[in-house]
Amino acid sequence: MLLALGTAFSLSQAFRTTAAMMASQLQTDFNLSAQQLGGFAGAFHFAFGAMQLFMGVSIDLHGVRRTVLAAFPFAVIGALMSALSSQYAMVVLGQILVGVGCAPAFLVCTVFISRRFAPQRFAAVSGLMMGVGGLGMLMTATPLAWVVAVSSWRTGFLVLAGLSVAAWLVIYIVVRDAEQAHERAAESLGAALRSVGTLFAMPHTLGILALGAVTYAAFMTLRGLWLGPLLTGRFGYSLVQSGNIALMVSIVSILGPPFFGRLSASGGVRRRWIIGFTLAYAALFAVLAGAATAIVAVPALLSIGFLSGFIVLQYADVRAAYPAALTGRAMAVYTMAMFLGIGAMQWATGAIASLATRHGVDAFSAVLLAIAVLLGAGALAFALLPTPTAAMAARRDARK
Repeated sequence: MLLALGTAFSLSQAFRTTAAMMASQLQTDFNLSAQQLGGFAGAFHFAFGAMQLFMGVSIDLHGVRRTVLAAFPFAVIGALMSALSSQYAMVVLGQILVGVGCAPAFLVCTVFISRRFAPQRFAAVSGLMMGVGGLGMLMTATPLAWVVAVSSWRTGFLVLAGLSVAAWLVIYIVVRDAEQAHERAAESLGAALRSVGTLFAMPHTLGILALGAVTYAAFMTLRGLWLGPLLTGRFGYSLVQSGNIALMVSIVSILGPPFFGRLSASGGVRRRWIIGFTLAYAALFAVLAGAATAIVAVPALLSIGFLSGFIVLQYADVRAAYPAALTGRAMAVYTMAMFLGIGAMQWATGAIASLATRHGVDAFSAVLLAIAVLLGAGALAFALLPTPTAAMAARRDARK
């Protein structure tokens, strides 16, 4: 059943990385600025992130299966609208619908794992699931680059729409919720949403969300938006050659989560590792910003792809930071922060690129350095703001 749910997650990964291979044709067809291109790429993630809280509550009230089956048809509709769009506003609206449809795709997997596997296996199984989901990025590397090169970006969306229908059917046939609806706790939607306030009242939540908003966003902004333009614009690669590099980056990014998921660390040790990996991650973006040749850039890209897998440790940190009763909603809030962060970073880097171009500064260097700075700021917030251990100790002291 987990693999069946992974089909939707894989398609979600494919949808969120289409812009890298479609960027050049989209800019030509709709006469887009870099900022508008960032808006196109960010629309999916804004919609995806904004729906996380509602999807988390829906999972708690209605179950994994019913939630994903109800939402995923919007991805099909959005993909078709994008393929048939005649103007920029329509393709952005299509991306918003795709984001809504894909919103539960990753969350249902994490909730399923948290409910069906022992806590000590959460990071390892989540890492494997992130690797499975990463297969979607392989579709938007060389295969999508080839489709766009020989046909158009519209054909790419039509193919993804067809695959999404197939994924919906697989989930419909294979997935069953562990408990029936009448066995779930009776709770109104309003009460469920109000309970989320408990998470934000916990002092350690801010640091977790601050880092969560930038780590995955950094990789997805690179792989999902700027990778193709960087390779074609700075190094003169063809679209298919860029797709080949994107394929390599996607493959190593699939290998990362299972590797990091098997690291045996918990509590303060795991949090220190997260901070260290984030700073190394930021340093690689800085190296890529200054890379003048592909000999430097390609190894940096591959290293970023692999190191991005440490994000699975952040999910394990979230899993351990909240009571079991709040796990589903904690995952939803964290995932919301992650994907709103992607949307914000893609939009912001588009604006930065436009501003840099107007002032005669290399747009790619400006974008990549901005990402490095944001990663450093996220690591600082995570390190300095209250930790779950400190927050629990403070609550114990208050009760004495």
